[in-house]
Amino acid sequence: MNTVGVIGLGVMGAPMAANLVKAGYDVIGYNRSPGPVERLVAAGGRAATGVPDVAARADAVLTVLPDSPDVEEVALGADGVLRHARDGLLLVDFSTIRPETSRAVAEAARKAGARPLDAPVSGGERGAIEGALSIMVGGRKEDFAAAKPLFDAVGRTVVHVGGDGAGQTVKAANQMIVGGVIAVVSEALILLEASGVPTGSALTVLKGGLAGNQVMNVKGDSMLARSFEPGFRIDLHHKDLGIALAVARATGVTTPLTGIVAQLLTAARARGLGSLDHSALLLLVEELAGRAPAREGRA
Repeated sequence: MNTVGVIGLGVMGAPMAANLVKAGYDVIGYNRSPGPVERLVAAGGRAATGVPDVAARADAVLTVLPDSPDVEEVALGADGVLRHARDGLLLVDFSTIRPETSRAVAEAARKAGARPLDAPVSGGERGAIEGALSIMVGGRKEDFAAAKPLFDAVGRTVVHVGGDGAGQTVKAANQMIVGGVIAVVSEALILLEASGVPTGSALTVLKGGLAGNQVMNVKGDSMLARSFEPGFRIDLHHKDLGIALAVARATGVTTPLTGIVAQLLTAARARGLGSLDHSALLLLVEELAGRAPAREGRA
């Protein structure tokens, strides 16, 4: 397995493709806009003319796409991967999508002679750049074993979590936790500011105790600085919590806190904050506290 195709060279896909190049793979990239492809070529990869070209040339195809309809189109469409794939192709979807979509793609892939895995990731842009992503993988164990060297090139924590769609279910749980932590960290920071406590010192000591968490470690300082350059956009986290709530409904599980966070993200999007990093939920919490007006679109 030497030639790897990557479809979707966005915030996450581009650094993942670059890390595969660094690991010695022959990487073929395709993206709807040409700029990311040109940057991949400059980093040592190769350009593809489209999805069929990637599928026909690659031993493994990795998709890093925004949502379920995008994955369906790229994998199952008339010019999709499965129409042009080699027999035995590894089809690894790093996107965060509905578990039922992953299961449908897996069924179609096996009928076409491909080996599917759903492998959503956590760690944000920083994790993608550093090759330190957490990857939760659903699918058959033997296919996971075949793809493990690819996962090791882009991730640090790589775990096979179950059958088709299991990776997406674990990712839904991941996004529930991350969203809830961002919300409560936002509330805590606004409380500290309103109380006149030096927030930098407070953040330092909070990071060292039981309250310490990755949101504060990675995003705490930028939240205090009101800097929200997107590593993972509010729009995408809103989509992900919709998936989590759908899974909860299908399984009969009550998730009241996730429902509240989802509503906060909806309100943030309505205020024009959807393109900012999900830590910009702080701006909505700040507004609700009467501390400042919503700063629409501020990065």
